Amino acid sequence: MNLIDWIGFLGVLQILMAYILNVMGKLQRTDLTFILLNLLGAGLACLASIMMKYLPFVILEGVWSLVSFIALINYFKKTT
Repeated sequence: MNLIDWIGFLGVLQILMAYILNVMGKLQRTDLTFILLNLLGAGLACLASIMMKYLPFVILEGVWSLVSFIALINYFKKTT
């Protein structure tokens, strides 16, 4: 595996961890850990997609990152 593969692998692993923990009832979609796993995971997967020059996944992961970032902003608005 090369660097791009590792970056993408780590990103996808974080997204999958968030999903699995949510389905198992260990994390709620409003939990900071869930939001951060999605944001960092999607960001890494987006970076790998950019490095591979694979536009469909750049769009997918870019939007996923944006939605996760908005969720993070909303999380901090609610806690202040």
